[in-house]
Amino acid sequence: MKEFCIIPKIVRMDTAEEFCKTYDIGKGDLLFVSGHMYEHFFEKHTEGAFVVNYRKYASGEPTDLMVEGIYKDIQDVDYERVIAVGGGTILDVAKLFALKYISPVVDLYEHKIEPIRDKTLILVPTTCGTGSEVTNISILELTAIHTKMGLAVPELYADEAVLIPELLDGLPFQVFATSSIDALIHSIESYTSPKANSFTEMFSLKAMEIILNTYKEIAAQGGAVHEILPGDLLLASTYAGIAFGNAGCAAVHAMSYPLGATFHVPHGEANYVMFTEVYETYQRLLPEGKIEDLNRHLAAILDCDEEHVYKQLEKLLNHILSKRRLRDYGVTEADLNDFTETVMTKQGRLMANNYTELDEQTVKQIYKKLW
Repeated sequence: MKEFCIIPKIVRMDTAEEFCKTYDIGKGDLLFVSGHMYEHFFEKHTEGAFVVNYRKYASGEPTDLMVEGIYKDIQDVDYERVIAVGGGTILDVAKLFALKYISPVVDLYEHKIEPIRDKTLILVPTTCGTGSEVTNISILELTAIHTKMGLAVPELYADEAVLIPELLDGLPFQVFATSSIDALIHSIESYTSPKANSFTEMFSLKAMEIILNTYKEIAAQGGAVHEILPGDLLLASTYAGIAFGNAGCAAVHAMSYPLGATFHVPHGEANYVMFTEVYETYQRLLPEGKIEDLNRHLAAILDCDEEHVYKQLEKLLNHILSKRRLRDYGVTEADLNDFTETVMTKQGRLMANNYTELDEQTVKQIYKKLW
């Protein structure tokens, strides 16, 4: 039985310049990076590389249209390595370009195309949230079939994940908020997953500790404390990525996907909308079990009693990102039925990792409470 694995080699470097020189980035490299990041850190050190500025193709969350647009533009480019520098959008999209066959990308996600890896893949995160650099998962909004789906296959693992704290300098607070909350939820969902084990739990617990203690400092001081802790937060994100890459995420992510795909809500924000209500539901359905261990750990960090841990957690998170109701995004009551159907029919990969079973009626009830 598979217990635990970390496939990518994980490297830490101080600067982008050191990274470019060490990896000799140039001819034969397909470099995914935003225009701003390229101009600020990479332009002088990557001569000869073919640069893909993903913002040219779309803004926001990754989509099939973005992938198809890039694919059309690079068909005649000869490259041996894919190097991606960015947040979850860039990393998730770039993973696909290490495969031999990419288009039509919807067929890839519906397993009509066999994923065959034929390029070297190096991933460099610039946010503190997705953990994509160490997972074999790529999430896309598939506009052609009106849903958000994940492709999780071994061929999407990076060869190397490179952590460069310098690249988090100047990270906008909103991006910090949504990405780090995503990482926190990765750590919590992987901890209560039935696939969790003592190895994944170690990474989950450490990620929770780093992120929540950072939030406590921000709440206490009222400033952007994250700006002085980029190394710690980058590690926390990677720890959480290692944990959920092995143990999986669950209902919080599954239920957030329809909101993100339909109303273009940032991924971490959509997760936060669902988060505490899902865990309070778990608590009601199965109070005696792994969730007891989670509650003890969270209560110790938050300095509260276990009975009120989710209320205290939400109070702290609201210092980082204000939670909104579903109706505030334009969701109608009729949408709740569609959301529920999508979760129950298209998100089985994630729902299989729930702490306890959530049936269709329970999922709909959660949505209604959040509406």
